[in-house]
Amino acid sequence: MKSLFGYLNNDPGIGIFILRLFTGVRLIYGVIDNVLNWDRMIEFKDFLEQFHFPLPLISAIVSVYAQLFAGISYLLGWQIRYAAILMIINFTIAVLMVHWGQTFDQMTSPLSMLFISVLLLFQGAGKYSLDRKRP
Repeated sequence: MKSLFGYLNNDPGIGIFILRLFTGVRLIYGVIDNVLNWDRMIEFKDFLEQFHFPLPLISAIVSVYAQLFAGISYLLGWQIRYAAILMIINFTIAVLMVHWGQTFDQMTSPLSMLFISVLLLFQGAGKYSLDRKRP
């Protein structure tokens, strides 16, 4: 067990890499239906309208494509801090306008995306990323 922990201490980038992969896939999975099917985008617009979002169609499109971009960015480890800022804004708005007042369990998913994005903002993409390959 000691050698396992020693290995993990020598390569902490694996943890960030795994977290980025999971979060990127989750972000893409959450919006791909809106990207591929306009009717689903309209359903999302209608959902946002219920919560009194300004310009609900534009809000839906911006949120969906921001999450798609961030998901791809998280997967590749490319422009990670910019993507993290987008997701911090996106999920802060989601928590405040949609999820506020829900139980902690109901808020866990958007809060997880928010705080993972905060971590990536501070930590960066890590060793296994396109950002790391740049000069």
